[in-house]
Amino acid sequence: MVEQFLGTWKLILSENFDDYMKELGISFAQRQLGALAKPKIIITMDKDVITIRTETMFTVNEISFQLDEEFKERTIDNRLAKSFVTKDNDTLIHIQKWDGNHATIKRKIVDGNMVLEYILNDVICTRVYKKV
Repeated sequence: MVEQFLGTWKLILSENFDDYMKELGISFAQRQLGALAKPKIIITMDKDVITIRTETMFTVNEISFQLDEEFKERTIDNRLAKSFVTKDNDTLIHIQKWDGNHATIKRKIVDGNMVLEYILNDVICTRVYKKV
């Protein structure tokens, strides 16, 4: 199911993250902090509930959900979103909707690394995490 995602992951590569944060409407100062943060992501599963905990030196964010069920999410940048996570083959597809906007986060395992692709409007950001 999602076993390949379980574990602790550390950011090793980030492309186009500042443009993604700009598209979200994040202030310059907050984008500077975001660029400095090197997140650690911990993914666990208890029965059918998946928890994704994101830790940085500035903040901790945690979401718990069941696949294919909508849930309320307070994002790490403090947006309140209605979210939904599905699995398509080996990809977890995470949709966030807020204030008439929507973003997509795709998580997949490539060569042992977890690759996250963030999509908002025409901006795409890629972040790669290595298992710790």
